[in-house]
Amino acid sequence: MWPYPRVIAHRGGGILAPENTMAGLRRGLELGYRGVEFDVMLSRDGVPVLMHDQQFGRTIAGRGNVAETLAKDLMRMDAGTWFSPAFAGETVPGFAEAFDFCAQNSLWMNVEIKPADGHATRTGSAVAEVVAGRLAQFPSRAAQPLLSSFSLDALAAARATAPQLALALLVREIPPDWQDALRGLNAVALHVSQRHLRAQQVAEVRAAGYGVFCYTVNDVARARELFSWGVDAFCTDRLDLIRPDFTG
Repeated sequence: MWPYPRVIAHRGGGILAPENTMAGLRRGLELGYRGVEFDVMLSRDGVPVLMHDQQFGRTIAGRGNVAETLAKDLMRMDAGTWFSPAFAGETVPGFAEAFDFCAQNSLWMNVEIKPADGHATRTGSAVAEVVAGRLAQFPSRAAQPLLSSFSLDALAAARATAPQLALALLVREIPPDWQDALRGLNAVALHVSQRHLRAQQVAEVRAAGYGVFCYTVNDVARARELFSWGVDAFCTDRLDLIRPDFTG
């Protein structure tokens, strides 16, 4: 049901490196993580880059937004200083660069499609194109990336572009029509906030044949509880606290 790693590094390096950067991916790998989650958004010219926020101001200094900025300019921007002066000059990576790094290092990817407002279909298609064009790098389906998103439109576009790819629907709380949504996407898993999850819901989703993934679990006791409920996997910021081989 869930062939992927069970403990995933959130946004690359969790709290130990700037999110959605190559430094973050390297940090997770250094700590022994075999799975990583990161966010992908489109630049003005349609190039997928690693980014969580549409607007500059948190991880990128200044004013502006990703969807109105060319990729060549985005990929020169400092995405590390906000985190620590030690990461000054760490730039915004392109999705292709991050993807190839993960593939070369056998680092499984949960790729969250994070479209800017009004760009869901374009983003879903663009991300799926990059992944589909690189599937030959993976020895098995279990090693292939999983594409997830809160956006049904982005996931539908990814499915239409590359139906061979594995998809997962992201939700904050499990909605009443969750099974219809997963069936309509031909998805393999439901990703849900651990804050709102109940044991009975885990049992119902798994009984229907879908994997259950939780975000973002930073407490050992909570991680142990979720695994006892049958949750298949979770991502964490606390790479220093929850080891990649944690089993509960």
